Amino acid sequence: MYTYYPERVCAKAIQFDLTNDGKVCNVAFQGGCDGNLKAISKVCEGQDVETLAAWFEGNDCRGRGTSCVDQLMKGIRKAQEAQRQN
Repeated sequence: MYTYYPERVCAKAIQFDLTNDGKVCNVAFQGGCDGNLKAISKVCEGQDVETLAAWFEGNDCRGRGTSCVDQLMKGIRKAQEAQRQN
């Protein structure tokens, strides 16, 4: 389980698992827009990282230059890098 602490969004933490074959599972947001982020978590389940990246990277929320899903992708990218180093 990875925990990522996002910046400039309402969510305070994002937890997820990243499988060795590049699938994302068990996404959970702490804080933020509860209903929307629960739905996003369901959409992410079992999806390939690159599929999620195509959907979520670069999404903006209220002119912040980022969003909860963009921050999720930043966390996933960091987790991928950590996996490569191990």
